[in-house]
Amino acid sequence: MTTASSLSSDLPATRRSLLASAATLGAAAAGLLAAATPALAAAPVGNERRVPGFTARNANVNGTTIHYRVGGKGPAVVLLHGYAETSNMWNPLMPLLAKTHTVIVPDLRGAGGSAKPEGGYDKKNMAVDIHELVKSLGINSVAIVGHDIGLMVAYAYAAQFPSETSRVVLMDAFLPGIGDWTHVWLLRDLWHFHFHGKTPLALVKGRERTYFEHFWNDFAADAKHSVPEADRRIYAAAYAQEGGMRAGFEYFKNFEKDAADFAALGANKLAMPMLVLSGEKAGGTFLIEQGKLVANDVKGVVVKGSGHWLMEEAPDQVIPELLQFLN
Repeated sequence: MTTASSLSSDLPATRRSLLASAATLGAAAAGLLAAATPALAAAPVGNERRVPGFTARNANVNGTTIHYRVGGKGPAVVLLHGYAETSNMWNPLMPLLAKTHTVIVPDLRGAGGSAKPEGGYDKKNMAVDIHELVKSLGINSVAIVGHDIGLMVAYAYAAQFPSETSRVVLMDAFLPGIGDWTHVWLLRDLWHFHFHGKTPLALVKGRERTYFEHFWNDFAADAKHSVPEADRRIYAAAYAQEGGMRAGFEYFKNFEKDAADFAALGANKLAMPMLVLSGEKAGGTFLIEQGKLVANDVKGVVVKGSGHWLMEEAPDQVIPELLQFLN
């Protein structure tokens, strides 16, 4: 039987010497690379856009893997995206906040570069994902910002960990279980809240972009000034990953559990400052009124002329409001 050692012994001495030298250099290079690379470092996922000063990483927390980017220095801020988007939505804000803050920007459970497990999509549990991520970075207090599904996770975070939350921002959607929430949940135009299961998954497979165009166009004040084309390609590809659409549907499937959880959490009003931003052509004052039911110190702002996609439709109004509140 021929072995590696017998093959090596049959080679000329000079070639054996060259192979040994190459192996030594390779091992040394691998050692240097390992020393220079954080244990949880991760390359940007798919078409995820790089933001200067931010590092992409993965964290194993709460029984799943959360992909996130982190950069800047100072008091910590967590930015949570919503449905039909990923953490990419925050790219215009990230370098501005990083001047004065440590900015943590995860993909939610089931989205983007994060794992897509079968369960765990109730918003209390998704908030635990983020809390464990924050603790893994050695951070004890954060301001937390959420848009759409992200605002539900942000509220669940602040309500479960109030002593570790300095400020909270809720951006255009609603809180299940708070006030007259079923008025929104059962709206005819919001049929997607109830669109989940095997048949819906079969219908959208390979048509993810077509499905999301409904959200990006119809929930905007003006479809021509909504989510940009380059971002649409990124989001469609992200949700087209194996398990991506199923995970996204789970966000909505869990609304009834979220409602029961939030009704209980809402019995104790939040004390930290809360900013609520809502699109004039979308949620109007509904989320602001909900915010006042769950928190004592609420500033509500209706974003003029904007639909649901606040960061994309009205950055000139939204970004200054966020910077002023968080600073």
